[in-house]
Amino acid sequence: MEKLNASDAQSSFSTVLMKVQQSPVSISENGKPVAVIVSAIEYEQIEFIKQRYLKAAIQEGMNDLATGNVYPGSIVFDELMQQV
Repeated sequence: MEKLNASDAQSSFSTVLMKVQQSPVSISENGKPVAVIVSAIEYEQIEFIKQRYLKAAIQEGMNDLATGNVYPGSIVFDELMQQV
């Protein structure tokens, strides 16, 4: 992944847009990463994967509910409070 500082990215934005068609570009400011620019196609792929993962997690939770594989909220909260 190519890394640019914010001022370089700003001054050569059209070049950055061409580069992100090949691979993501990391943007830093004051030496700290602040953004990653990706192509529209890659962004859509990332969003698709996130949605698929979320749907699978929801389905897993629904399956647990259907089979009674759940814990009462009071037990869960008690265990969480013990970890604090």
